[in-house]
Amino acid sequence: MSKTRPNFLAGFGSLVWLLVVGLPLYVMLVATLQSRPDYAANGPLALPERFTLDNYLDVLDSGFAQYFLNTLVVTVCVVGIVLLLVPPLAYTIVRGRGRATTTVFRLFLLGLAIPSQAVIVPMFFVISEAGLYDSLIGVILPTAAFAMPVSALILSGVMRDITPDLYEAMTVDGASPRRVFFQLVLPLSRSGLSTIVVFSALQAWNGFLFPLVLTQSAETKVITLGLYEFQTEHGVDTPGLLAAVVLSMLPILIVYLFARRSLVQGLMGVGGK
Repeated sequence: MSKTRPNFLAGFGSLVWLLVVGLPLYVMLVATLQSRPDYAANGPLALPERFTLDNYLDVLDSGFAQYFLNTLVVTVCVVGIVLLLVPPLAYTIVRGRGRATTTVFRLFLLGLAIPSQAVIVPMFFVISEAGLYDSLIGVILPTAAFAMPVSALILSGVMRDITPDLYEAMTVDGASPRRVFFQLVLPLSRSGLSTIVVFSALQAWNGFLFPLVLTQSAETKVITLGLYEFQTEHGVDTPGLLAAVVLSMLPILIVYLFARRSLVQGLMGVGGK
């Protein structure tokens, strides 16, 4: 039996990549556990002499909980809209045989080529005329709209991997299209559904442009705008800012840890097999 030679070059590359990824995380976490004077005196790489959780407590006392709740509401509603509209749309795209379905799908995918920055001004006027300015609904609707094209592309790719024999077997048994959709397509598309949930949640949770332009008051402020509270005319509270960043990362990190396997499987199915 031939012995496998150790790949020192790959090991060295992995070590370098670990340092590239791990060093910023180390700097961020260490900064949140020390006071602002200690951070300024010791620098970002030094271990804190005195560990403290005051930064996290200050973040919670600064109104961050309201920003967190607003962001959670926006994220849940965006994910709900995507899950309500995209699966039937993807199913129609995959099973539709007409030229109209293909044309509509191609027009729908034009949303991938249109950046949100290009339509933010007309979006502002539309939201204002609809009476939704400075409301969470005014942020939810455009965020969901821009998440739907990618979600439809991902989910339709996953649904194409379902073999035609399964569709034909259920049709022969007298199953209606609605029954096929709920009893066959959705259960076999769990990986794609997990993927679009994570994707749309990331789009909503990390959204900055729409909340910046379409909201104004503190009652509708989200996390990405709330981080500005740690920047004053006298400087930036770096430990407090990084503590807020850590708290804002936790929900999405937890979602990713539970859905990472389905997320990878869903992305692999985008192009079909």
